[in-house]
Amino acid sequence: MDTGSPDIDIATARALIAANPDVLVVDVRTPAEFETAHISGAVNLPLDQVDVHLRRIVADAGGTLLLVCQSGGRAAQARRKLYDAGLPGTVVLTGGMNAWIASGAPVVRGRQRWSLERQVRLVAGGIVLASIVADLWLPGTRFAGAFVGAGLVVAGLTDTCAMGMLLARLPYNRGGGSDVDTALACIRRPGRSAA
Repeated sequence: MDTGSPDIDIATARALIAANPDVLVVDVRTPAEFETAHISGAVNLPLDQVDVHLRRIVADAGGTLLLVCQSGGRAAQARRKLYDAGLPGTVVLTGGMNAWIASGAPVVRGRQRWSLERQVRLVAGGIVLASIVADLWLPGTRFAGAFVGAGLVVAGLTDTCAMGMLLARLPYNRGGGSDVDTALACIRRPGRSAA
């Protein structure tokens, strides 16, 4: 599916940010992930809030939006949603924060928390392991593990993760919370007043 905008690597992203003051880094991870480490000057607008405020983002966006998540998947989903709603010109950081940090690029660090992807691996693996062990005493519980496995296959094929979306709603992942109004005000075109 063509979204009209490229993915960009770390060097290109850093050059774009340095050369263009209208570039806004929009981090679509959970507030807890954002608190752990983020790009200086980035605003946190979790993916579930992109859905809620889609019309407002499309109407107000000015300049280039550089979308960032942990590995690139959620940022690509956000770009697809924005493009489908009529906002071309957003770019996604290839490899997300994983690549940014691995390259040695500067980050703002806060309280350390597990990434959403790591939480999904823990919960999915735990359910599969528990269902196999429980099957020794309660025949048929192994099907819970099969259900989780099928969900992971669907997640891989569709580049979405129902378990991740559910885990993102937990208080642990909300951290101090995201100031959505501030993030939306930053997205607003220059010269417009915040609503």
